[in-house]
Amino acid sequence: MLLLVLGLILFISVHLVPTRTELRDGLVARFGENAYKGLFSLAAAIGLALIVIGHQKLQLTPGKNPSLWHPPSWGRHVTFLLMVPVFPLLIAAYLPGRITAAVRHPMITAVKFWALAHLFVRGDAASALLFGGLLAWAVYDRVSLKHREAAGRVTVRSGPVTNDAIAVIAGLVLYGVFLKWGHAALIGVRLMA
Repeated sequence: MLLLVLGLILFISVHLVPTRTELRDGLVARFGENAYKGLFSLAAAIGLALIVIGHQKLQLTPGKNPSLWHPPSWGRHVTFLLMVPVFPLLIAAYLPGRITAAVRHPMITAVKFWALAHLFVRGDAASALLFGGLLAWAVYDRVSLKHREAAGRVTVRSGPVTNDAIAVIAGLVLYGVFLKWGHAALIGVRLMA
């Protein structure tokens, strides 16, 4: 559990820095923009690696990951439904269009959908910590983004509707691939026969 907790603390802490504009600006002034981005990326990658290793280790160690609740039988269907917008939103984060203008931060919105979706099918302590922690961070980050936007610290880009079409089509195709093969290959859990 320690690796998972440390990974979450590191990953979320690093991602909280941009929500504190004074802190971020101070770090950029001290280290420079490129060094700040490099350190941010390195710390986030280490946090993510600890999360993946810690979560996987807990899934494979009997008795170390107690069940907190039994997911409902219909939770699987809710999860599949909540996951539909995730991949299009992730792609929209890199292809600004009307989706970006509407949801303001597609990647954070994707994380919220992804985390919430997985809470419907996972009732173990490690998953509750992982998905609940990332959901709480994403909600906080989205609220913070509203304040930073209002203060003129962040501007949300928009773009052509063709970017939206690409994001939706490519995202749905990617979701289909992930349902059929990707989840089993990356996570080790088959979703479809």
